[in-house]
Amino acid sequence: MNILVTLDKGYLHALCVMLKSLLISHPDVHFNIYVLNSSLTDEDFETVKLSLPSGRLTLHDIKADDSLLADAPVTDRYPKEMYYRIFAALFLPEDVDRVLYLDPDIVVIRRLDRLYNIELGDCYFAAASHVGRFLTNINAIRLQMEDDAPYINSGVMLMNIALLRQEQDFDAVYEYIKQNRRLLLLPDQDVISAIYGNRIMGINPFIYNMGEKLMLHPVAIRNGITPGWVDENSAIIHYYGKNKPWKDHYIGVLDKYYNDTVNANTPI
Repeated sequence: MNILVTLDKGYLHALCVMLKSLLISHPDVHFNIYVLNSSLTDEDFETVKLSLPSGRLTLHDIKADDSLLADAPVTDRYPKEMYYRIFAALFLPEDVDRVLYLDPDIVVIRRLDRLYNIELGDCYFAAASHVGRFLTNINAIRLQMEDDAPYINSGVMLMNIALLRQEQDFDAVYEYIKQNRRLLLLPDQDVISAIYGNRIMGINPFIYNMGEKLMLHPVAIRNGITPGWVDENSAIIHYYGKNKPWKDHYIGVLDKYYNDTVNANTPI
């Protein structure tokens, strides 16, 4: 299974926990972990390897060649790193045809085979939305999105790398950002939703992108999405936003999955 992550040194510990959760939940799977970055050192990678002494995990240090992004519009708010996820097909090896992107602030609690093996057809991405119809409509107006396009959370995305490699237009992305930079609030997922909305396959957020805020969503409440339901059904817990379980004053009930992974003695 090919997994993509992008991060800097500040998220190394979270990455180790996420990878440990992958190994625990998939005892028979080998993972190729493509770490797309511009600043991690050999020592950083050694830290990850020492924390996860498993023969089922291969780390690939993929240094993003920023010269390939020379024409990308960049500001303090929109650094070049925001493009790494969008343009993953530009940096990944030619033999990678699909990859599952996961934010480091994730814990995997159930197998992901069904998600990973989705038939994407002519879709570039499969991802979940965290917003209802009203906010989707607001975002559609703000971002000039296609009709009926989803506004996705970009923390979990199955990516059709083979098709992106053939068809992705970098200049279209640059031009969209130049024209709309004042409207972008969460730049990478704004851009992906706006430009590729009609090529995104929706996946169930309660299974593949569960978070504390999502637990409080009216749809979750109406459908009985409780901590017990999460225990029995969810596959990915995503600690998006500022509410992180490794920080003081975490609020919620989903930190147990992070803590259980940290403390697990399960062989990996």
